[in-house]
Amino acid sequence: MEMTDQGNNNQNISQNPFAALFSSVADAKQFASGQNQQCPAKQQSVDSVESQSESDNSVSDSIDDNDESVAEISRSFRSRQELCEQLNVNHMIQRIFLITLDNSDPSQRSSNGIPPRCVYLEEMAADLDGQDWLNMDTIEQALFNRLLLQQPGNHLIYMTSCSVVNLSADRDAGETRAIPYLYACYQRAKEEITKVPEKLLSYAVHCKNLTVSNARTVLLTPEIYISQNVYEQLLDLLLEAVRGAQVEEVVGFLEEVIVSLLADQEVRSFAEVMVPVFEIFQTRVKDLDLCQLLLFSYLEILLYFSRQKDISKVLMEHIQPKDPNNGIQYQKTLLGTFLNISCLLKTPGVVENHGFFLSPSRSSQQELKVQESNVHQFMGQFHDKLYQVLKNLLQQSSETRHLLLTWLGGCLQANMGRTKIWANQMPEIFLQMYASDAFFLNLGAALLKLCQPFSRPYSPKLLTFNPTYCLLKDLSEEERRNRNVHARGLDKETCLIPVPPQQTVEFAQSYSLLTENLIFTQLTLYLGFHRLHDQMVKMNQSLHRLQGTWRDTQLSGGPPAAELREQFERLMTIYLSTKAATTQPAMLQNCLNLQASCATLLIQLSMGNRGLEHIPLTFPLPSLENNLLCFVPEFFVENMGDFFIFLRRFADEVLESSAESLEHMLTFITVFMGNIDRMKNPHLRAKLAEVLEAVMPHMENLSTGVPQPIMFQRQRVFSSYQHAPQLAEALITVFVDIEFTGDPHQFEQKFNYRRPMYAILKYILADYASENLEAMNPPLFLRFLNLLMNDAVFLLDEAIQYLSKIKLLQLERDRGEWDSLGPDARREKESSLQMFGQLGRFHNIMSNETIGTLAFLTSEIKGLFVHPFLAERIISMLNYFLQHLVGPKMGALKVKDFSEFDFKPQQLVSDICTIYLNLGDEENFCATVPKDGRSYSSMLFCQTVRVLKKINKPGDMISLADRHQQEEETFSDAPDEFLDPIMSTLMHDPVLLPSSNVTVDRSTIARHLLSDQTDPFNRSPLTMDQIRPNEELRQQIMKWLEVQKKSNQQMGPSG
Repeated sequence: MEMTDQGNNNQNISQNPFAALFSSVADAKQFASGQNQQCPAKQQSVDSVESQSESDNSVSDSIDDNDESVAEISRSFRSRQELCEQLNVNHMIQRIFLITLDNSDPSQRSSNGIPPRCVYLEEMAADLDGQDWLNMDTIEQALFNRLLLQQPGNHLIYMTSCSVVNLSADRDAGETRAIPYLYACYQRAKEEITKVPEKLLSYAVHCKNLTVSNARTVLLTPEIYISQNVYEQLLDLLLEAVRGAQVEEVVGFLEEVIVSLLADQEVRSFAEVMVPVFEIFQTRVKDLDLCQLLLFSYLEILLYFSRQKDISKVLMEHIQPKDPNNGIQYQKTLLGTFLNISCLLKTPGVVENHGFFLSPSRSSQQELKVQESNVHQFMGQFHDKLYQVLKNLLQQSSETRHLLLTWLGGCLQANMGRTKIWANQMPEIFLQMYASDAFFLNLGAALLKLCQPFSRPYSPKLLTFNPTYCLLKDLSEEERRNRNVHARGLDKETCLIPVPPQQTVEFAQSYSLLTENLIFTQLTLYLGFHRLHDQMVKMNQSLHRLQGTWRDTQLSGGPPAAELREQFERLMTIYLSTKAATTQPAMLQNCLNLQASCATLLIQLSMGNRGLEHIPLTFPLPSLENNLLCFVPEFFVENMGDFFIFLRRFADEVLESSAESLEHMLTFITVFMGNIDRMKNPHLRAKLAEVLEAVMPHMENLSTGVPQPIMFQRQRVFSSYQHAPQLAEALITVFVDIEFTGDPHQFEQKFNYRRPMYAILKYILADYASENLEAMNPPLFLRFLNLLMNDAVFLLDEAIQYLSKIKLLQLERDRGEWDSLGPDARREKESSLQMFGQLGRFHNIMSNETIGTLAFLTSEIKGLFVHPFLAERIISMLNYFLQHLVGPKMGALKVKDFSEFDFKPQQLVSDICTIYLNLGDEENFCATVPKDGRSYSSMLFCQTVRVLKKINKPGDMISLADRHQQEEETFSDAPDEFLDPIMSTLMHDPVLLPSSNVTVDRSTIARHLLSDQTDPFNRSPLTMDQIRPNEELRQQIMKWLEVQKKSNQQMGPSG
């Protein structure tokens, strides 16, 4: 309604509600006329209202003689005070809500204290029949009407005479989205509160409260706001705040809205309001990449949700999966969607649309390193945010913490199938059943950060860890809540040692967050990092094979070479992405801190320490009584070993910078590797030998041009290690123990387990006195040497057989015999050649290591090798090897390209001769050489000398061995009762076996007992201390030998 028509003034006054204050309409007109005459020509602007007198004579600074509408209103008031107050309220409402009932000519209005644009509420103005101002009685209806407008921009009017284009004002007043509009009104109301005089303060506060109550109404009844998604608007409001650094302002608004929502849950509960927001949130996040800045804006919103006590509780309730036993359901929650983001491939094997390390062969090493560094930077920030989210949720309230830990416990149990062998062999089913590698990698990184406060080796907090937690089962939900036990299924895990039958389990009434945190973290690493490590090793091997095949094929060109190049590119992209994901520096350092701390923790548990102070390690170790190791799952040690082996392979520089951690790991290996009482699983103890190899200094010579790794810290740790003798003994113990694991595949497995042990033996046994090794009962070191020689014979024998087969196949191929074969037969031949090549290479590598170790040991420890029962054994082995390597059979081993199969005959001959030379000064050893009836011949050493000359190696002791051969021939006609029943050789020290009552040579039974502690004639248990010397028979043999020697001497000249 227009208020500028003077002809309507009298009618307007009669309709004005304030006219009721007068006794008649005539009195009202008279009052209005008088007030109009007294109104000053100019008054101050509304901005100076705070300094005005608050007397009844004060008048609003926004009154203007030229504003006819003001003049009309003024006639209806009984005092200037009321006029001033109503004008200020009206203008304040206009400034806050950008709405008006006044559609008069803007040129007739004062521009002071009113906004440049407002939405004109035409229908409401009509309903009020001429009232063109807003007050506290009408504002609620006015705001509701404004929110219902679908296109408020179509109702904009100019509030001042200034007609300059003002896009900002148009946008603010014409805002179509309800939530952003109300937030903007809230902000303007807060500003008014800081400016208005005290008499208007309550009105400004009421306006602010109206924005909150209407925001509540909008969220509770979104269906009445047509074409609006108010939940999306709420998320957008937070997103804009994060991007514009206005989080505090928006959070202040939302906090008040949340309080209002919680007070009114009849129409919709607070959870019903938040769940749609979470769902929209999740939809937006799931397709984001690690290096997108938008991701980190959304992370800030998630951080706010985790900090807000009411939202965080609803969030935790919302992410609980409907089927808690379905592993992948956890990834499909809002938190799981964030955890699933990384630089790993979203779909394994699908490189298309992957944003990292594309076309790696076209990038330089420097460019790839920059890409990796960039990924690491984003990962670091990402993990920091995830850690803060988890920390907030754990600290928020006991209920929120319980819900989060329940989610984590259920998630880990539901995904335990990730460790099964079949899961890796059936990737399609795996992807449908379990959460992704990225999920577990990120969850592990966040949990590792939570563990850092106690991830110090000598932290007193660490000793509060209570492993009996792992044995709890069949708890009700209430018990889990009260006792803080949220992991499930751990009672099915194998522990380091079995629980002794007589040991009683003392469960705690309640378990600390540290205990749960440590177990959750180790279990997460076991389910995630372990699998990624395995994938990287396999990819490395595949890349190596592809590279070799590519080099062979690219010479010919054509499609095969191009296809191989594409395969190589794709696999390289996957490998580089996986490597970047697993080598983020902060994550590796946190993991190193935790694993070193767990090493010290398990050492303390192994010594029976249940206090809060660390006790020093001493040998021999104390006996185990009521020890807690029987509650510690094996995956604790699996993780430790896996991590250090990973560092050696893919992040070697971390080892060099962590001397203290290396020392703790060395001590852990020393205590557990050779001690079946503290770690029963022989496979796990054998793995510790591989870990030992990983942490020790490199000794292999790297190829030219490859930068040599820095070894200073590792060499210092090893050279100053105080428990070196115990470490050597532990290594030899596990070497012997894995011969008898009870596993049906133990024979094949033992070679893989022993492979890393050879290098370690050379490194740590050099300064270890042999008398310490011999001081065991049964003699551990002798059993070790016997097994070492068994391995050497088997491995070289197998290698020789494979090389013979390879040579035959190569000859067939070179003679063209394969050309006439059909495609299937030719493929079979090629497959056989490849398989024999791989097997031959493996056995050659292992035999090279074994013979090299023997050569090293004979130079350091001679006394044991010249013992009669070991001397015969080693001589038989060495002669057998020489017969194949330098004798007539050597031609069968001349395959093409020895290096392809790691066949090093010259090195083998050199090592064998080194062993002869090392022991050649020992009379007993030399006397035993010609006794070998299997491989020794008078020509053997002549052939060996010829080979040694070719390879420029010295040859000695041949004549000495030949002389002893002549002496041995003298004893060939000994009586049968003087001969050993097993070896058919003359006995020098006959002994009687107690159970079978059979006499054998001491050296024969001693050698047998090294491998099998039973009587060879009736299989009853037998040890060396049970045998008895057959002194009578020994005397008879000695007399017979004297007679034979004298007889030979008398016949010598005539012979």
